[in-house]
Amino acid sequence: MTEQLPRLVLVVGVAGSGKSTVGRLLADRLGWAYRDADEFHSEANRAKMAAGHALTDSEREPWLEAIGEWMDGAIAARRNAVVTCSALKRAYRDPLLAGRPEVLLVYLHGSPDVLRSRLVTRHGHFFPADLLGTQLADLQEPEPDEHPLVVEIDQPPEAVVTAVLSLMRREAGSGRPQAGSVTERAVQTVVPDDPSASSSPTGALWRLEHEEQSAVVVQLGGALRDYVMNGRPLLDGFSAGSAVTGGRGQLLVPWPNRVGGGRYRFGDRDLRLALTEPEKGNAIHGLLRWSLWRLLARTDDAVRVGTTLCPQPGYPFLLDVCAEYRLGPDGLETAVFATNAGTGPAPYGVGQHPYLTVGTDLVDTALLTVPARYLLRTDDRGLPIGKESVDGTAYDFRAARPIGDLRLDTAFTGLDRGPDGRAVVRLAHPSGLRGVDLWLGEGTRYVQVYTGDTLAEPERRRRGVAVEAMSCPPDAFRSGTDLTVLEPGDTHVLRWGLSPWERP
Repeated sequence: MTEQLPRLVLVVGVAGSGKSTVGRLLADRLGWAYRDADEFHSEANRAKMAAGHALTDSEREPWLEAIGEWMDGAIAARRNAVVTCSALKRAYRDPLLAGRPEVLLVYLHGSPDVLRSRLVTRHGHFFPADLLGTQLADLQEPEPDEHPLVVEIDQPPEAVVTAVLSLMRREAGSGRPQAGSVTERAVQTVVPDDPSASSSPTGALWRLEHEEQSAVVVQLGGALRDYVMNGRPLLDGFSAGSAVTGGRGQLLVPWPNRVGGGRYRFGDRDLRLALTEPEKGNAIHGLLRWSLWRLLARTDDAVRVGTTLCPQPGYPFLLDVCAEYRLGPDGLETAVFATNAGTGPAPYGVGQHPYLTVGTDLVDTALLTVPARYLLRTDDRGLPIGKESVDGTAYDFRAARPIGDLRLDTAFTGLDRGPDGRAVVRLAHPSGLRGVDLWLGEGTRYVQVYTGDTLAEPERRRRGVAVEAMSCPPDAFRSGTDLTVLEPGDTHVLRWGLSPWERP
């Protein structure tokens, strides 16, 4: 199904409906710009409302005109955006919707009691709770010919956003085209990047560029295929037209690493996953590696892709998942979002599997730094059997040193972080003059380092170092160690990135 998303989303509702919160979250999930209509009010309007007086229609006219002008600018610039506005009356919405078929109307509906309870607890806003009655008196709910998407607000904001996205996708799949969609723009610029892309075993590809950097993301599994700085590859990835092997660049959802025996218990249910590592009797690396992800949004230097993980044997839970890749002055930043779109709690873990390279033939001479105080000892199936300090072991890489002939397939934790909250794993050229840092940000508690000694293709072994950001350790579905339990509407975020560096 090709999604034809709108170019702009107008979120409306009375004060207390959560317009601003939902609008910001929705824009973040889509990777779009965001504006709040309150920003367009004059100081005089703000002062009048703060004093407890409702605005007249004549006082609202310049405000609505300013919002409309901003929307026209966004449409003309082909910039996707979410804008929030109370727009209580049909007479207020018509000027914002008329002549703008690119705009989709979303109405947040709530009972007076829910709205009142929210306003009473809201502080620091110029709109007082006492004016809610005047808003409800003025409210004219959107009519069918305005084609609104109506969402109830008696649920957490993340759940509201998930409901909005679900309705948007349902509308997109109805066959009714909407002008100026993200997908429409993407098709013109994405495929094919080369003659083989249309028949690639990894589906469509999206190339990102920023100054001297480039990266490629593929449709299969939303995987990161390569990352290049100044013409120098920093990932031991896979070429155009090649299949993905060794988990290269893949997203590992809803668990990273392994689940022993594929069996686990969650709540009062005993669940069993397919054994995707049959030689060791494990389920490995999640359920989305071989799914085709859809394009949600893109610019020259960023792309957001997503998919839905539907309930299935072994994992009867519903997740909306998306990943964003963005190039900037500091390198490549990745964020992976997962929202529980179901009705009950869901177990969750996430990781990603890039292989780093600094141009050496083998990784033996490369200098590795891992700022971790502990490692996980594992059995012959790769499952943890204990945690121990790296002190005095061959696995202490807190100071940079060559990997040598050490075989690594090791999970580390107890990560030392800088003032910015990031832990940094560094792979450096033997000269020490250049390299790449993989930083571990929000949602990362563990990192797996793998030198590829057991890869199925002998020629690919020890050519790169897999450095996997992980939210939980191997076998977390069975042990429960640092396992995330997503309640309905909850969202988990994993952030990591790559920062190339070179010394003069």
